[in-house]
Amino acid sequence: MHTKRAYKSYVKALPALKNIGVSSVFLRKTIGSLELACGIILTLVPGRPRDVANFILLLLVLIVLFFHQLVGDPLKRYAHALVFGILLTCRLLVSRQPDEEFPDKKIRGSNGEHLRETSKMKVS
Repeated sequence: MHTKRAYKSYVKALPALKNIGVSSVFLRKTIGSLELACGIILTLVPGRPRDVANFILLLLVLIVLFFHQLVGDPLKRYAHALVFGILLTCRLLVSRQPDEEFPDKKIRGSNGEHLRETSKMKVS
């Protein structure tokens, strides 16, 4: 019931949704499926696909925030999306930081050359 009212207010704000023929059921199923797929990728798949899924989820959150602002919803209606967007942004920023590699220092001991591992510490 609430989603149909929300969809009607979105259609008033963006009449192009109705002109294209996008129904509220199709919109919810599409966004929900995309969120579910990105969540599974974020949880199970390592590497580059995780960052792509994070970016897609961040775009979805930004679209949701845009719709809430467009309709004029109070902050309590979209605070969860705002916090989730901040978390996704922080995760994306942390994952995209380059890893600093320090070269191993060689020291000469009594038995020839030895390699000493340097501590890998990120300096900000």
